[in-house]
Amino acid sequence: YMPMIVELPVAMLACARIGATHSIIFGGFSAEALKDRINDAEATAVITADGGYRRGSALPLKPAVDDAIKDCPSVKQVVVVERCKNEIHMESGRDHWYHQLMETASDVCPAEPLDSEHPLYILYTSGTTGKPKGIVHTTGGYSVHTYLTAKWVFDLKDEDTYWCTADIGWVTGHSYIVYGPLQNGASVVMYEGAPNAPDFGRFWQIIEKHKVNILYTAPTAIRTFIKWGEQWPNKYDLSSLRLLGSVGEPINPEAWMWYHKVIGKERCPVVDTWWQTETGGILIAPIPGAIATKPGSATLPFPGIVPDIQTREGVSVGANQGGFLVITKPWPGMLRTIYGDDERFKQQYWSDIPGTYFTGDGARRDDDGYFWLMGRVDDVINVSGHRLGTMEVESALVSHPAVAEAACVGRNDEIKGQAVAAFVTLESGQKASDELKEALRQHVAKEIGPMAKPDDIRFTDSLPKTRSGKIMRRLLRDIAAGKETIGDTTTLEDYSVLAKLREDEE
Repeated sequence: YMPMIVELPVAMLACARIGATHSIIFGGFSAEALKDRINDAEATAVITADGGYRRGSALPLKPAVDDAIKDCPSVKQVVVVERCKNEIHMESGRDHWYHQLMETASDVCPAEPLDSEHPLYILYTSGTTGKPKGIVHTTGGYSVHTYLTAKWVFDLKDEDTYWCTADIGWVTGHSYIVYGPLQNGASVVMYEGAPNAPDFGRFWQIIEKHKVNILYTAPTAIRTFIKWGEQWPNKYDLSSLRLLGSVGEPINPEAWMWYHKVIGKERCPVVDTWWQTETGGILIAPIPGAIATKPGSATLPFPGIVPDIQTREGVSVGANQGGFLVITKPWPGMLRTIYGDDERFKQQYWSDIPGTYFTGDGARRDDDGYFWLMGRVDDVINVSGHRLGTMEVESALVSHPAVAEAACVGRNDEIKGQAVAAFVTLESGQKASDELKEALRQHVAKEIGPMAKPDDIRFTDSLPKTRSGKIMRRLLRDIAAGKETIGDTTTLEDYSVLAKLREDEE
């Protein structure tokens, strides 16, 4: 439970070396979330820091650990990295300073010989239902998967400086900050802090200063950069960049084009990568230089990955037909189970379409066999028999010059089965009005067709997001349906956003 400091990957690799299974918990989680995850994994030791820095001030971490482990009987030891020198309580006999332990530690530590299926780590991810699931990854297969995907998808070379902007608390940080790039001998940039402190040029300043060659970030970040304006990246020398990556959700063509043009100056390939916490590493992505890209498509499966698009009944669908994305053959980095809950593992991933791994995502394949992700299947809306991916409607809205970000969800409609409800954040300087609502509806009709026109448009200052930047559409669905929110909201970044949307409703 640490900030983005070098002691975090050191601790992970130390665990791997001695054969201890690690479970990283994002530093933004509350004591309550910490407690649930520690107890579920029955962790015996917690490694943390006194605090971490964000926007110039220290955010305490150790107090949340103290709070959580009151109810965690399995925890015997706590190791604390001194980062911010903020005042904290140290429990005698249980709590140890990292720097003091390091003074007497030997630098010889032979690697523990382990079975390839020995659990390397557990990582908790939100389920569609409330309780987070502990995804189990193993030593051998996961290493092969992260090594090879990092090498081929990012064209990684020994001399590269590579920056993935994720937090190590998420799977992207595990696979593509720590394990994948380091196995390939690349130099990795880690950044502790916000993209807008001290100003909106922070990311571009880091790229210029450290001559970053490869940048891997999320569509939600790219859309934020668009909102801030291209004058920021244009102030910096980004000529060291040679490859750009996108991860976390399907990228709308509008954001893809901006990324390609403004950041990559139209000379860097863009690799849009599709994968999940459960898959351990990238499953669908272009191999740069070998696979022609299309803005908005994750293109083709990585060699050895065998996906298909099927109906609920397990029948493969034809080109340009939407369906469920499934994986029909095993792959090295796949999750082995949900920790302590084999039953839920079987139920969640293997029971929907027997004989396949059910991703929970909808997709279609075009005439060239390229995959287009339509978002989670619970994000596919059926309007009067027309299947609409919320992603498509969102892309259409975002392509309007007044719109910075949009999220769409389905709500029940007596006539059409489902109606489209849109939540829209405007570019700075734009004013919300009924005229603009109508203009946006017409714009969507123009981009996709009249059946895709949002029935409701709500303007909002910000959208509820998980701490890793994913829009929490489940909460928006509840608001659109006029329901009180239930289920797990521990990953919500900013509760006030939810409260404000509720108020606007009432």
